[in-house]
Amino acid sequence: MPQKRIDVPPCFPANCLYGGRINPVIRAHISRCLYLILLVAVCVIPFALGQRATTKQSAVATLSAGDDPAGGTWSVTGSLNTARNLHTATLLPNGTVLVAGGIDTDLNALDSAELYGPASGTWTFTGSLNTARIGHRATLLPNGMVLVTGGDDTGLHVLDSAELYDPASGTWTVTDSLSIGRSGHSATLLSNGMVLVAGGFDSDLNVSASAELYDPASGTWTATGSLNSARDAHTATLLPNGMVLAAGGFDSSFVAFANAELYDPASGTWTAIGNLNNARVGHTATLLPNGMVLVSAGHDGPSFTPSDVLSSAELYDPASGTWTATGNLNNARDAHTATLLPNGMVLVSGGIIGFNAFASAELYDPASGTWSFTGSLNTARFDHTATLLTNGMVLVAAGESSKDVSFPGHPDRAPSWSGSVPDAGCCFIFPVASAELYTPEPTPTPTPTPTPCTGRCSPTPRPRSTPHPRPTPLPRP
Repeated sequence: MPQKRIDVPPCFPANCLYGGRINPVIRAHISRCLYLILLVAVCVIPFALGQRATTKQSAVATLSAGDDPAGGTWSVTGSLNTARNLHTATLLPNGTVLVAGGIDTDLNALDSAELYGPASGTWTFTGSLNTARIGHRATLLPNGMVLVTGGDDTGLHVLDSAELYDPASGTWTVTDSLSIGRSGHSATLLSNGMVLVAGGFDSDLNVSASAELYDPASGTWTATGSLNSARDAHTATLLPNGMVLAAGGFDSSFVAFANAELYDPASGTWTAIGNLNNARVGHTATLLPNGMVLVSAGHDGPSFTPSDVLSSAELYDPASGTWTATGNLNNARDAHTATLLPNGMVLVSGGIIGFNAFASAELYDPASGTWSFTGSLNTARFDHTATLLTNGMVLVAAGESSKDVSFPGHPDRAPSWSGSVPDAGCCFIFPVASAELYTPEPTPTPTPTPTPCTGRCSPTPRPRSTPHPRPTPLPRP
């Protein structure tokens, strides 16, 4: 499938660095902001001239009276102490969730970290990172520690530093640095306990094809085979056979990828495999219980208009090495999350299309290959995290939401598109601190079905009556 080229949007002096090249961490926000400004110009200026704006039809599917959403509900839980997005969330062995870093409401990188306790439903601060970072990666190691790698600092400089979180002490310690700075890379725990980091935007402001391995025993990084295609914002999934599937993303020429490749830890090499049916960035990849990988949604264009955001989904079969289309989502969405539930279904929540943040959520049924609506989030959000807890519930934390554009004194002159939109000057940067829990619908207990009799069957024994004792005759006189 041909690759789709993405035009680089104009550079904002306040938000762009490196001689006009856009850092990938904020590239999405800038693109959405440009789109917003265009829409405001199209809608507001005609209003000021006393003209009537043309109604823009929403591309977002909504629940109607005829829809039958699947069971599953969301409930509000304790809010984080700090609003953030582009953070990481990691389930620790003791059942608590570690949230680290991200960007705050002042557009500063955060060094703070917090712990969520499912029993109390509250967040508490824990030790701070040594380096504030945005768009980094976090990986739970077999020893129970958490490895954080790369990302960007407040100045949007790509970081090569890495550090370890120790749940026992609640502190972070610096570990060996990556060979290059990386942001938008992937980090995958391998079956041998090592961590594979691949691709990403590097310190030289190019998308990298290099990869390296972290050894928790020695605390050091070593180079491994490079990707066949440099890529950023891709997904990386550990397969049951121990190999890693890298799919989608884009390169430093802003070309959306449809290609994919496999990493073999035994040889340390990557092998190109069949292409996805759609080039995509901002998608999710979920390993299913049957060993297949579900890739869903994302976008394939630069402007984040509804036509660029995807509703399609596809499955990778490791046995054949091929991709096949599966059912489309009800909502096209980008910057969403996907979580495998204990019942084998996949929960997709939130996301964005254009500048409409979603509260909707959907369930994918691998048996039927179809999607169905489930309960909606209490807060529409994107760029959030979703973590499966040990009790089977899903914790959604922080992310970005949206604000309404208002026209004081002229409520009738508000733009007529569907959904909420941000204030014109915020470029959709509106981190939230709220969190909520998804409770899946209980799986019904199947009623045992009697096994039919075939061939010669023994007759069902009849119940025997309880014998009554006969009275003993009295002796004759």
